[in-house]
Amino acid sequence: MQDLKVAIIQTNLAWENHEANRSILGKKIDPIVKSSDVILLPEMFATAFTMNAESCAEDESGESVRWMQQKAKEKECVIGGSLLIRDSGKCYNRFYWVRPDGTFEMYNKRHLFRMGHEDFTMTPGSATKIVSLKGWKINLQICYDLRFPVWSKNKFIDDQYDYDVLIYVSNWPTVRKYAYKNLLVARAIENQAYVIWVNRVGKDGNRVDHSGDSMIIDPSGIILHKAPPDQEIILNGVLSSKTLFSVRQKFKVGLDWDNFQIKS
Repeated sequence: MQDLKVAIIQTNLAWENHEANRSILGKKIDPIVKSSDVILLPEMFATAFTMNAESCAEDESGESVRWMQQKAKEKECVIGGSLLIRDSGKCYNRFYWVRPDGTFEMYNKRHLFRMGHEDFTMTPGSATKIVSLKGWKINLQICYDLRFPVWSKNKFIDDQYDYDVLIYVSNWPTVRKYAYKNLLVARAIENQAYVIWVNRVGKDGNRVDHSGDSMIIDPSGIILHKAPPDQEIILNGVLSSKTLFSVRQKFKVGLDWDNFQIKS
């Protein structure tokens, strides 16, 4: 396992405008040095958090996924973020993990935000998705998933952890920032894993404000890197394999974790 270099893009988003958002994000991605291993974008980065799925959803063969593939190839790293996707007559809030060779893996958001009527317009996912990069096992999650600790609970079986990093890409409003600031630290501590939070800034098309607060938290719950609120910025950080190993070896709480299964 090698150290992992992460670049988080905390940005405002254009409402329901795929082309404008690809342009905005492209200009922010272009200066990022090629030594980054992964570049992370917010939830529904091409449209912002709209429920207008009928007119805004794209096919997987559409322009935004192709754009991610192009940028991953150009920067020689993984590009990650979620999109509003139409698939077999259903719509999903889908996290894409796109590699430089154009291949990708995906995760469909499990917990749809019913207070925003996301459950009316989209279909929930039924399975977690853990991807690999440079020896790291990475659990892909989206925004509201953060409130459901069972869904993200790590496991420790035969001296092996299910994952090493939790990534949440989000459009989480400022009014509930107290919740995510505390839940993110809890997720790191209870799972002995790094947690990465990627959130947007600015007001969306419903005049809902977002302060960002994108951050990287280490496996003991210490915030290593945090973006200033309400600012568009690229937050860079390094995940240390030595730190991960040290935390887990010094306090092997995984031996006492409960074993359970989640029904889909």
